[in-house]
Amino acid sequence: MKNTIESIATQAIPACARSLFIAYFLSLTGCALPTAPARPAVYDFGAGSTQSTPTTATRPLVKAPLIVSEIEASPALDSSAMLYRLSYANPQQLRPYTQARWSMPPAQLLRQRLRAHLGEHHALLNTGDSLLSGTKNAPTPPLSLRLELEEFSQLFDTPELSTGLLRLRATLTQASPTGEQLIAQKTFTLQRPAPSPDAPGGVQALAEASEALALEVGAWVAGVGR
Repeated sequence: MKNTIESIATQAIPACARSLFIAYFLSLTGCALPTAPARPAVYDFGAGSTQSTPTTATRPLVKAPLIVSEIEASPALDSSAMLYRLSYANPQQLRPYTQARWSMPPAQLLRQRLRAHLGEHHALLNTGDSLLSGTKNAPTPPLSLRLELEEFSQLFDTPELSTGLLRLRATLTQASPTGEQLIAQKTFTLQRPAPSPDAPGGVQALAEASEALALEVGAWVAGVGR
């Protein structure tokens, strides 16, 4: 029995020593057990306005009702990837950040911001809603705003300098008894400087460009949709 215990102890000591040696070797070489990859940071345009706006029941509508359709986007922009271009090295290539993404596709984020601004002056309707006039005192036929997102990326002119670049085509039409009438069409291009040459800087620049775009589209619709 004594010999058996001594044999087990003799075998256990080398095994323990081997384990300590392996741990010491890994610490010297920088090797470690595999860890789960870091999750990418998720961004949007922020909370937006924190002030309540009057509802259509408590304020007069000075503009025609407005239908804001879903924003169409190319396949490259129809995802939550956060994209950038290097204008000094193959500017035709869209590159995604690996550790940053949008909370939803940019077209959806942009439509939310546009609706928030346009809803301050128009009753907003969904596609398929109809308010065609049938009598003299009937409400004004709704306007329809169709949008196509052509560019939404962080553009690097140098490794240290970049801007948020946004380009959107807007088409405004209005329903009539004889069909849909084209009112106007315009392409909006906006750039805002990024405060830092990284994903957070691109987020801020594109959020500011989106805010400016919403104001410009609102003013354009108000001017041509009378």
